[in-house]
Amino acid sequence: MAEGRFISYLRVSTDKQGKSGLGLEAQRKAVTDYLNGGDWELTAELVEVESGKKANRPKLEEAIALCQAYDATLLVAKFDRLSRDAHFLLGLQKAGIRFVAADNPQANDLTVGILALVAQQEREAISQRTKAALAAAKARGQQLGAYHKGDKTLFIGRTGTPEDVAKAREARSAKADMKASRLKLIIDRIDPERSLSLSELARRLNEDRIATPSGRGKWQAVTVSRVLSRLHSTT
Repeated sequence: MAEGRFISYLRVSTDKQGKSGLGLEAQRKAVTDYLNGGDWELTAELVEVESGKKANRPKLEEAIALCQAYDATLLVAKFDRLSRDAHFLLGLQKAGIRFVAADNPQANDLTVGILALVAQQEREAISQRTKAALAAAKARGQQLGAYHKGDKTLFIGRTGTPEDVAKAREARSAKADMKASRLKLIIDRIDPERSLSLSELARRLNEDRIATPSGRGKWQAVTVSRVLSRLHSTT
């Protein structure tokens, strides 16, 4: 049984198929059949007319961004509608994007798992080399590294330089910009004309169960205002 939020992605390879609906209706039916009877919400449907061999697919990128914004699962009718490229699939997994193919969801997870094992082997080899290098540095009495605590960056073995502080500030700003860009997709869908008041936007965001930038509390007019101000400053 399907549960939660879903973003469906349908793809056909030719303009003729896209205009006629051939191929799309079969995919849409597969998606509907998969979700049938579940406690689910189809938040959006994205349709792409593009070859699966091409890496640049704007509608797929939008679908992925919406999944991140809504904490939704990417749903395709068939696995090959998404991609056959291993790096792309692992990228989805690394980004925390849940996705499922309606025709065979178990095989979907298994395939990505096998690909992930190959990548994991290489990551473990790199990790072992890194640990060996750090152990050698520690044996020489060298103190390295830094860690974050709240909004502060604490440096082990040395005083943080102005450059260190600037980098930490830039990292926090980039993270906030990323969160705001994801929220923009949702705000654009709720209020495309920007005609709603801040309070009404806050109410609808809460109604849609959208997390605030901090992940705590509920949306207020002032929270929406801050997000819109950040979006304005980055455009």
